[in-house]
Amino acid sequence: MTTDTAPAPAPVLRVRDLTVTFRVDRGRSPDVQAVRGVSFDLAAGEVLAVVGESGSGKSVSSLALLGLLPGNATVTGSAVLSGPGHDATELVGLDRRALADVRGRRVAMIFQDPSNALDPVFTIGSQLRETLRRHVPGMTRRAADERAVELLRTVELPDPEQRVRFYPHQLSGGQAQRVMIAMALACDPEVLVADEPTTALDVTVQQEVLEVLRRLRARTGAAVVLITHDMGVVADLADRVVVMRDGEVVETAAVTDLFATPRAEYTRTLLAAVPRVGAPERPSTADVRERPALNVEDLVVEYRNRRGRVVRAVDGVTLRVQPGEMVALVGESGSGKSTLGRCALGLAPLTSGSVEVVGTRLGRDTPRAVRAARTRVGVVFQNPTASLNPRYTIGESVAEPLRVHAGLKGDALRTRVTALLDGVELPGAWASRYPHELSGGQRQRVSIARAIALDPELLIADEPTSALDVSVQATVLELFRSIQQRLRFACLFISHDLAVVDELADRVAVMHRGRLVEVGERSRVLRSPDHAYTQRLLEAAPVPDPAQQAARRAARLAS
Repeated sequence: MTTDTAPAPAPVLRVRDLTVTFRVDRGRSPDVQAVRGVSFDLAAGEVLAVVGESGSGKSVSSLALLGLLPGNATVTGSAVLSGPGHDATELVGLDRRALADVRGRRVAMIFQDPSNALDPVFTIGSQLRETLRRHVPGMTRRAADERAVELLRTVELPDPEQRVRFYPHQLSGGQAQRVMIAMALACDPEVLVADEPTTALDVTVQQEVLEVLRRLRARTGAAVVLITHDMGVVADLADRVVVMRDGEVVETAAVTDLFATPRAEYTRTLLAAVPRVGAPERPSTADVRERPALNVEDLVVEYRNRRGRVVRAVDGVTLRVQPGEMVALVGESGSGKSTLGRCALGLAPLTSGSVEVVGTRLGRDTPRAVRAARTRVGVVFQNPTASLNPRYTIGESVAEPLRVHAGLKGDALRTRVTALLDGVELPGAWASRYPHELSGGQRQRVSIARAIALDPELLIADEPTSALDVSVQATVLELFRSIQQRLRFACLFISHDLAVVDELADRVAVMHRGRLVEVGERSRVLRSPDHAYTQRLLEAAPVPDPAQQAARRAARLAS
C-alpha cells in the first residue's frame, strides 16, 4: 500500500546562481564580482534572514532582484517570483516598466537609510499617497489619506493624524524608519525585502516593529527577506538563515540549528562576536579630579512646531562626563538624546541652562573660543551617508580636519590618513574611493576615522555602531576602547544597543521624554535598574538565542 504525498508548495521567490559584477573605472580596472552564484528559496509566509559582514553582498543581492543597481552593474542568473493569482515572473532582465509594476505592489523594500529614501520636499502623507495611488487604480485622494493614517498607526507612529503632514526632517531617525516600513506595507506585498529595517530603532520601537512584521506575515502570508547584522533580531523573527561572505553563501540552515550547531567556521566566528548584556566588571579610566570634558547644567531645549505649539525636547537635564570616562546615553527615538548630543556640539539652540565643553561655555564665551574648543571635539553622526561629502573621496574626508586644523600636508598627511583607515579595518588603498562606492558599514567606519583624526578630548558618538555588522562592530568597539585608554578622551556614547553599552560604558544615563530618569554605574543600571522605563528597555532588547526569544515573546503574550 502506498501513500500519496502532496508536493511541497512552490516557493514565492526562487533565486538560482545570482551573480552581480560591477564595471570599475569605465573598464580601465578589473571588474568586481560582488555576488557569486547565490541561490536560495523563499516560501510564502517565511522569514529568511540574510546575514554577513559589510561588503558580503547581502544588500547588493536584494537590490539586484528589484533592478535597483547602478548602470555599471551586470546581473546574471535567475530570480523567479511566483504567487497566488500571478504567473511566474523572471525578475532578472525584466524591463523597466514591468519592474516598476512589480516594485511596491508585489515586492516592497524597506531601505537601510530612510533619510535618503524619503523625499525631503514632500510630506510623508504625500509620499504614502503616491505609493497607494500608483499601485491601487481608482483609489481616491480621501481613501488614500485615510489609508496613510492607518499605516502610520500600524507602525506605532505617535499622533498619526498630525505626523502625516510632517516632512522627513521633522522626524527622528526611528520615526522616519517607521514611515519607510509603513510605505512598504501599503499594498500588502507578497515579498517584503527588509534591508536593516531596525538598525536605527531603539529596542522598544524595534520590538514593536518586529511584532508588526510578524502580524503582517500572519495576516497576509507575505514572505520576508530580512537583511541584517543584528543576530538578536534574527533569533527573534527568522525561520531560516543564509550566511554570506565575500559575495558567496557559506551556510544555509534553520534558525535554531544555526545558533545551536553552526557548521561553517565563519558562522561560528560571527556568532562569537555578538555582544551580550552581562559584560564582566572592569576598572574605569575616568579622572574625577579634573574639570569635566562635558558639563551640562539644567539644560532645556524647546522648539516651536508648525502649529505654533512649544515642544520641549530636553527638559532640565544635568549631566557630566569626566576625562577618560565613557557615558552612554540611551532612550527611545524622540527621547531627546540626540538633541542633547547636538547641544554639546553647538548645533542646537539652548533655551535655558548651560553647556560647557572642554572648559568653554557654549553661547557665552567668545566665538573664537568656541571655534577653538570645537577642534578638540570629535563627532560620529548616526547617518554616514549624510555626514560624508559625496564629492570628496574618503581619503579627502578623513584628511580635511588634519589639513585645516593640524596643518598636515604631503606625505605626512597621506601616511596619517592611511593609518586611520587601517585602524578602522579599511584598506589604505581605498582612500581614492567615494562614499557611494562603500557599504553602509564601511561608510560609518570612515566617519569614525575622521572623528578620531585630531585625537579629541571629547568624542560625541551618535549611534556609531548601529550600521555595522557584528564582527566589524566588535573590532570598532575594541578600537574605541584602545584609543580611549591611550588618549583618555571623554565620550558621550548615544546608543539604543544595550549590549554595546554594556561592552563600553562606565556609566549609563537613561532619557525618557526629554528627562533623565536614571543615571548610574553601568553594572548597576543594566542589572538592577530602579526606574520602570529602564526595566522596559532591558526586557525589549533581543538576545541572540531563538529559544530564549520565543520564551520571552510567549511571556509577553501571557501577561
